[in-house]
Amino acid sequence: MEKQFLQIDPADNVLVALQNLEKGAEILHDGNIIHLEEEIPAKHKFAIHPFEPGDEVKMYGVLVGKAVKSIPKGGLLTTENIKHEASSFTHRSAHYQWNAPDVSKFAERTFDGFHRADGQVGTANFWLVIPLVFCENRNVEVIKDAFLEELGYAKPNPYKGLVKNLINQYESKKPTASESNTQTASSRTFPQVDGIKFLTHQGGCGGTRQDAEALCALLAGYIHHPNVAGATVLSLGCQHAQAAILKGKLYEFNPAFDKPLLVFEQQQEGTEPALLSKAIEATFWGMAEANKLSRKPAPLSKLSIGLECGGSDGFSGISANPVLGRVSDLIVALGGKAILSEFPELCGVEQNLIDRCVNDQTAERFSSLMKAYSQAAEKVGSGFDMNPSPGNIRDGLITDAIKSCGAAKKGGNSPVTDVLDYGEYVQKPGLNLLCTPGNDVESTTALAGAGANLILFTTGLGTPTGNPICPVLKVSSNDQLAQRMPDIIDFNTGGVITGEKAIEQLGEELLEEIIAIASGKKLTKAMMLNQDDFIPWKRGVSL
Repeated sequence: MEKQFLQIDPADNVLVALQNLEKGAEILHDGNIIHLEEEIPAKHKFAIHPFEPGDEVKMYGVLVGKAVKSIPKGGLLTTENIKHEASSFTHRSAHYQWNAPDVSKFAERTFDGFHRADGQVGTANFWLVIPLVFCENRNVEVIKDAFLEELGYAKPNPYKGLVKNLINQYESKKPTASESNTQTASSRTFPQVDGIKFLTHQGGCGGTRQDAEALCALLAGYIHHPNVAGATVLSLGCQHAQAAILKGKLYEFNPAFDKPLLVFEQQQEGTEPALLSKAIEATFWGMAEANKLSRKPAPLSKLSIGLECGGSDGFSGISANPVLGRVSDLIVALGGKAILSEFPELCGVEQNLIDRCVNDQTAERFSSLMKAYSQAAEKVGSGFDMNPSPGNIRDGLITDAIKSCGAAKKGGNSPVTDVLDYGEYVQKPGLNLLCTPGNDVESTTALAGAGANLILFTTGLGTPTGNPICPVLKVSSNDQLAQRMPDIIDFNTGGVITGEKAIEQLGEELLEEIIAIASGKKLTKAMMLNQDDFIPWKRGVSL
């Protein structure tokens, strides 16, 4: 028989409905009978005892809200009778003890990845074409149209003939089948290049200099990323986001940076045809070089997983997010990196994360970034308490603290080894915290820019979000979503809700999926859909 409800932590004074519960039903909990005063929809919460205005509401063992109206025992919690409330946090010295999971089963396992000169290992092999400023977006699109097969809806592209000529030249130089039998059979010209990805954005000029520098740092993270073999960069010439800033950021990440970086400046090249012809030819031959790379075994310590959620529901913090937390702990125990993002969705669990920081400097940085972000949101009249979306609220996440306590479960239980601001690149093995918005795409954009070579993305409501260079693996919190939207869901954790599977079991099963995707043996649904979402976070104002 399926469980009807769940008390997440012994200190909680509310229960979570695991299925729709009828009005008048009697629930036996901890020896007490709770008479349901109204219908309780699945994923929503109801009171263990009566609440009066001002009483604290606890879930996950911490403060998640306060009652603003009287709530009877067995009453439904709603946005009308409770409001967001979270405990304050402070830095305090702590000696966190972590019981790492047993990873002997995976200790000798490998994935087949692309090894880079700097020691990073990619789970894919892409070529990037990016603009430094929005003025070059159209030229990027023209190059895209020249390279990618179209369906006949676009205007004729005069550069497709150039690409066909280049392919003919390349094919004439390739070894015959008798000379080489190592190349993968494929209809692609470059079988070892997983794709050529085209990023466009609305930044690079007109905003603050800080925004331009942040954009350059983000783009540098994409170029430095292990899933990228090389990049073509289009610059107008006069914008704030200068090529010199981009290169400076690249050499900060890696002083020995040696990937092909092809930079073309329109104001120097002169005519648009001159710019585009030169860029297309150089890009083609750069991809030919990238095609010489092949996958080779790498230890799982070379994995850097990004942890993300979007379209969350009342089950996300019970099933999908804890399963990601288990995977995070496994990866960390194996010597890899995990990156937890979305600072507005860590509201209410700050103290737990501070106590897990490996040193005072790390704890202080997290505390400072959280406070600065919160103050900036309040200054424009939109604090963290306004984070839950209509869909979140409809499915049981009625305060930001409730949403955050569930979201933080993606980070597992390992120590926090580093805290990164937006645009910084992961360096230290272990669990890293990355300052990003809660916005799905702004956050996944930053996770890839920070070096995640695979992103795990939980959802309870369904979202098609993907990333141009980083495989995004979608994890459903419930069976219904996995059955309703199989075209976007890669892995289902609904068995936790039904009681059919344990978090630990699903964690190992998900790690097996990660190894297959990281090895190029499987594509995520977002990759199949060509879901290449890219939105840089703009913190400043336009000038």
